[in-house]
Amino acid sequence: MSDSARSKVAVVLVSGGLDSATCLAIAAAQGYQCLALSFDYGQRSRSELEAAVRVAQAAGVKEHKIIPLQMGTIGGSALTDASIAVPEQESEGIPVTYVPARNTVFLSYALAWAEVVDAAAIFIGVNARDYSGYPDCRPQYIAAYQQLINLATKKGVEGGIIALETPLIDLSKAEIIKTGTRLGVNYGLTVSCYQANVAGEACGRCDSCRFRRKGFDDAGVDDPTLYQRA
Repeated sequence: MSDSARSKVAVVLVSGGLDSATCLAIAAAQGYQCLALSFDYGQRSRSELEAAVRVAQAAGVKEHKIIPLQMGTIGGSALTDASIAVPEQESEGIPVTYVPARNTVFLSYALAWAEVVDAAAIFIGVNARDYSGYPDCRPQYIAAYQQLINLATKKGVEGGIIALETPLIDLSKAEIIKTGTRLGVNYGLTVSCYQANVAGEACGRCDSCRFRRKGFDDAGVDDPTLYQRA
């Protein structure tokens, strides 16, 4: 890998979950010098932030920022409002675990940091196959946000590009796990559960747990997830 490739900087959104850990590994494998960005946004599962720290440290990122936000004061999601139960059965439509405008808010901070450090790319681990149907994980949304980046940044209006990279968007969960395993991701460091306890143990019943467990089964990879005892 050339020195010029290694000099590229990318801001990578790291939640502490399986997908973002894989996305970080892909960015690093593509030669980017990675800056990790996480958010303390009032999420129900606090242990995912601890997982984000572990994932970033294991990846050897240049810097890891954790930005405090108060999205919990807005509410409207089972992930930020303790009075709304996390669904444990499959349902139709967009579930109550959708956090309104979350990716738009997160990407705005990522874009600001990318401008400051003259990053070439922003990586986000959105997925439009094995996911809960969130509107801000779809290819149409990503294309629209790329257009916003082109229009709303100094680099964009001066003819440069900050690429919004979504390497997982068309992959199944099993394909994501196979990719990460090939790149050496330790999935035992990650927490994906919407309602993991303080020890990071997963409920095994929410959408995220179901997709994760099936992904490991389909990939033929041992599942390192710690599950809560019944």
